[in-house]
Amino acid sequence: MSSLRPLTRWLMSVPLVVAVTLTAPNSASAVAVLVAEVGSMPWAERVEALGTLKANESVNITANVTETISAIHFDDGQRVEEGDILVELTSVEQHALLDEAQVRVGEADRQYERVKALVAQGAASESLLDERKRDLDTARAVLVAIESRLSDRLIKAPFDGVLGLRNVSRGTLVEPGDTITTLDDDSFMKLDFTVPSVFMNALAPGLRIEARAAAYGDRTFEGVVRGVDSRVDPVTRSIQVRALIPNPERTLKPGLLMRVELLVDPRDALVVPEAAILHQGQEHFVQLVVEGEAGLTSERRQVRIGARKPGLVEVREGLAEGDRVIEDGHLKARPGQPVEIVIRDDSSVDARAARNPTP
Repeated sequence: MSSLRPLTRWLMSVPLVVAVTLTAPNSASAVAVLVAEVGSMPWAERVEALGTLKANESVNITANVTETISAIHFDDGQRVEEGDILVELTSVEQHALLDEAQVRVGEADRQYERVKALVAQGAASESLLDERKRDLDTARAVLVAIESRLSDRLIKAPFDGVLGLRNVSRGTLVEPGDTITTLDDDSFMKLDFTVPSVFMNALAPGLRIEARAAAYGDRTFEGVVRGVDSRVDPVTRSIQVRALIPNPERTLKPGLLMRVELLVDPRDALVVPEAAILHQGQEHFVQLVVEGEAGLTSERRQVRIGARKPGLVEVREGLAEGDRVIEDGHLKARPGQPVEIVIRDDSSVDARAARNPTP
């Protein structure tokens, strides 16, 4: 046992040499990613409001004089043209006065022509001719006045449109202001609505709108802004807008409540899938796929985003149309790392746009 102690002390004094073989690491393997191309599509901000429809032109048909109705020439809901006679008022007395006035005009005209011939022959004075001319002019003025009073007893349509319900019958005594019926020009409809004044700078004639009514389900009616009020409501801080909606099928009716979507700031926007956006505080980034001498690599780039819609984000700065961004796999692909495109989602933007269209 004692002979082993010197050997043990010798072994402890000899440095221990360990052989280690170092193997150079392999080059970084490419990360499989799903990419999508930056695309361009029509885009607009949508502002919702409620509005009430009005006819393009609307009037209550009334009488100008107090008289009884002698004839009615229309039915409920009938379409008429400008100048069509709707109602005749009793006018026997006016017709008698018209006949008398026509006779007086004829007699005055004959007297004037007779004196005119005598003046030409030197058998009458110029003052007598002037007197006969004055009589003729007076008779003609009386005739025009009677014809005007007679025309007041013929109630005509002031423009093309559709009539409402008839409120009178033959023999009814009507007075000025009594509503006989209504007339609406429904070829176009006016839609009045209010929007917050913060959008005032974006409001201008020609701006497109979309409107829907509960009575017509999901059917959409398109129109354009016709005018913007000159004043902002000091209580609600909103401004009134009037849009014009074509109504060729005569479907829309005055007074209908409609839900309006105002398409503010229409533009062609660059869009990317929502999944491609990386958020870091208030900043936003994407992972680009760029091609270099070493092949495809990932590049981190800061962008400025705009509006959103389901599945898509507008990019206002930082990208160009046709750039390829990583939609899936960007958390594994570090900047400068080689990447491999396993699926190229060329239809991602178009497909989402088709599911969520923006006019």
